[in-house]
Amino acid sequence: MKYAASHYALRIAIPAYLILWAALARHPSDREAWLLENALVAALFIVLWGVRRLFRFSDLSLLLILSFLALHTLGSHYTYSEVPYDEWWSSLTGHTLNSVFGWERNHFDRLVHFCYGLLLAYPVREFFLRIVEVRGFWAYFLPLDFTLSTSALYELIEWGAAEIFGGDLGMHYLGTQGDIWDAHKDMALAGLGALIAILLIAALNRGMKRDAAWEWAHRQKRRNV
Repeated sequence: MKYAASHYALRIAIPAYLILWAALARHPSDREAWLLENALVAALFIVLWGVRRLFRFSDLSLLLILSFLALHTLGSHYTYSEVPYDEWWSSLTGHTLNSVFGWERNHFDRLVHFCYGLLLAYPVREFFLRIVEVRGFWAYFLPLDFTLSTSALYELIEWGAAEIFGGDLGMHYLGTQGDIWDAHKDMALAGLGALIAILLIAALNRGMKRDAAWEWAHRQKRRNV
């Protein structure tokens, strides 16, 4: 029953994401910045397609990945520093979200970095359980380590792109909004998101006295034998 429900949700989520991506790809705020932002998304889909016979994510993992990509699609359409969440919130409540929290910058990019860890820790853990066959402590630590290392790698890619392209394109892609500690905060939020996800996974596994991700990985391994 749970498998059928998650599979049904995935069958809805995939076309919904494709419709969202196509709609927001038509007239982005900055076409060049949009192309840069979507280059990594294209690379991700190529990798997933290439390894589909060797490794398959569970439906839950795919739903989490699509949720993260939906946030990224929204950010790439407006550019991350200009997503108008304040206007959306104001139209609903009559006041801005930034005024509620006392923020002075656009924090959509912070949300996405946090969700990178929060939403993708489970799929990454599933990968380590299936391919590396880790158990115990390492099955929880390695997804956190992976999140922090790839966050650092992404910040280096952002810096390199900003140096190469320069000008407004480079600044839109970098998205620091004048904060010299922007990269550090982004990595910290990604790590925090992954830590929260890993703690939740550990608590759920302990409460249920089973590890659903490990069971999935084990079933996939037996099918490929």
